Amino acid sequence: MSDRITVEELAELMKRTAGVTVSPQELAERTDTGFEEFGIDSLGLLGIVGELENRHGMPMPPDAEHCKTPRKFLDLVNSTLLAGA
Repeated sequence: MSDRITVEELAELMKRTAGVTVSPQELAERTDTGFEEFGIDSLGLLGIVGELENRHGMPMPPDAEHCKTPRKFLDLVNSTLLAGA
């Protein structure tokens, strides 16, 4: 298992846990776009965080579920995963 979450993985998580389909390419091009513009609300983001916690067997930072953009989310989660590796 990787110690980093990629844009591709985030796009897959968005689809599976929140029901929002965004291509990895579009997500990579729009990482500073707010999650709400992709159709992800706070509950959807909470589902993504929960799935990551289950996958990696460690808690994500409390701020993860409050990140406004994919870039901020990936930066926060990846720094947490790298610190815990």
